[in-house]
Amino acid sequence: MAEIFTPFLTAFILAYALRPVCLWLERHQLPRALAAGIAMILGLAVIFLILSLFISLLKTEIPLIKTQLPLWIQNTQSWLDPKLVEFHINLDWATLKSSATQKITEHLTDNSDALMSTTLETVLVSGSSVIAGFVNAVLILFVMFYLLIDWNHFFALVKKIVPVRAQETVHHLAMHTDGLLSQYLRGMLIVISIMSLFYSTGLSIIGVKGAVALGVFTALMIVIPYIGITLGFTLALLAALLQFGPGSAIIGVLVLYGLGQFIEGFFLTPRLVGERIGLHPVAVLFALLLFGKLFGFFGVLLALPISAVSLVLLQYGWSRYTQSSWYQK
Repeated sequence: MAEIFTPFLTAFILAYALRPVCLWLERHQLPRALAAGIAMILGLAVIFLILSLFISLLKTEIPLIKTQLPLWIQNTQSWLDPKLVEFHINLDWATLKSSATQKITEHLTDNSDALMSTTLETVLVSGSSVIAGFVNAVLILFVMFYLLIDWNHFFALVKKIVPVRAQETVHHLAMHTDGLLSQYLRGMLIVISIMSLFYSTGLSIIGVKGAVALGVFTALMIVIPYIGITLGFTLALLAALLQFGPGSAIIGVLVLYGLGQFIEGFFLTPRLVGERIGLHPVAVLFALLLFGKLFGFFGVLLALPISAVSLVLLQYGWSRYTQSSWYQK
């Protein structure tokens, strides 16, 4: 069932995120259909920007890995040889160096364009996957467009399904959930913008190649709790190590990301996003694994906001339970 629901869930979440843009365009006298189309184009542009940043990182990192690997082995040999001699251990470093370099050369191309073409060829081997992906993409765009156009009509129909005696309660929960998600989305956009500038400027001062792409990518990955910042930090550390080797640049990256986490975790997120979600770290990790398993990478991105919605419903259910005569008696 996950394969069926994933495109519709994706379309609904994208429509919800783009609805403020659509409403803003409508307030400026644009027809609703045109406003929905422009909002979708802007959303797709942001997605392609993220993909282009990732490709830019590949273009920077892959040639550096191939270039720096022999130097790494040579430095490791200089450091490790005296220690191995003490234990009467001899390694054939020439064979190790040539073998490792050959393996890297076989598996990594000189530029990411060749890597992307190889990846594309691999994907094209499976025609069914390509067709399924194309159908899902068209379905997502189709559903998202009509949700943006008929958003109010859609929820008016949903309201009719709800029993009259429960409509006030459902409306209250929906408004609470909408306020929570709106605060989350607006706050995360501001946090991402600030941290993009912070990481890009810091990496540029350190001298890391592709600093802007790496900084923006790291800031975007903040939306994935724990995993995102770990990925961004690992890429930055690898980039500094490939470019400068062990030294002051590594310390600079450690200080930069440590300071960034402190600013983002103790100042920006509490003030701009708010500690409204209130999930325990273990619950956050459980949500990441659960929604990632159900809906793939997109599920990982949605784990936190969906968990926030679930928390609103659980809190309401718990309050009704504790106020019931069955519980109090």
